[in-house]
Amino acid sequence: MKIYTKTGDKGETALYGGTRVSKANARVEAYGTIDEVNAFIGLAKANILDETIIFQLKQIQFNLFTVGSEAATPTDQLMLANGKPRLPLMISEKEIEELENWMDAMEEKLNPLQFFILPGGGNATTSLHVARTVCRRAERSLVFLNETEEVRVDLIKYLNRLSDYLFVLARFVASNNNEEEEYWNPNNR
Repeated sequence: MKIYTKTGDKGETALYGGTRVSKANARVEAYGTIDEVNAFIGLAKANILDETIIFQLKQIQFNLFTVGSEAATPTDQLMLANGKPRLPLMISEKEIEELENWMDAMEEKLNPLQFFILPGGGNATTSLHVARTVCRRAERSLVFLNETEEVRVDLIKYLNRLSDYLFVLARFVASNNNEEEEYWNPNNR
């Protein structure tokens, strides 16, 4: 099977279920941005040695494919005629709680946050900050899509919690690598 199909040469693509839409469609923007988050997490993962963190990031990448596949599916196509989900997997409260548990475990080992942190540090830390900001954009894309087409709230919640997780993980990795956090303090310049 060839990777190129030439069916998108005129600026259209197919959603899950076959509906053709413009590549500028809000749904395409949303799942495309989710794909970007996944790629930036892969970049961060390439710079991390901790096996526990690598495991977590692999699980998140898997979950992001699940989020993306649902985001690529029009709401009226999510369920089959028999009422069962069309997609084999859908994000649920379980995956959201998993992120919260991972964050709680990391935060127990971190100093309390007192100021905004300037994004930076080593390659892994900086990559995680970039992934976090792209995750926030993906979340905004889903919220924007939800204004015109229904999006399951669990997708938005997952991306919201994931951006929090990526922030905490960036702090955790920086701490483990003895990287000093740089604070934005408007009183000190």
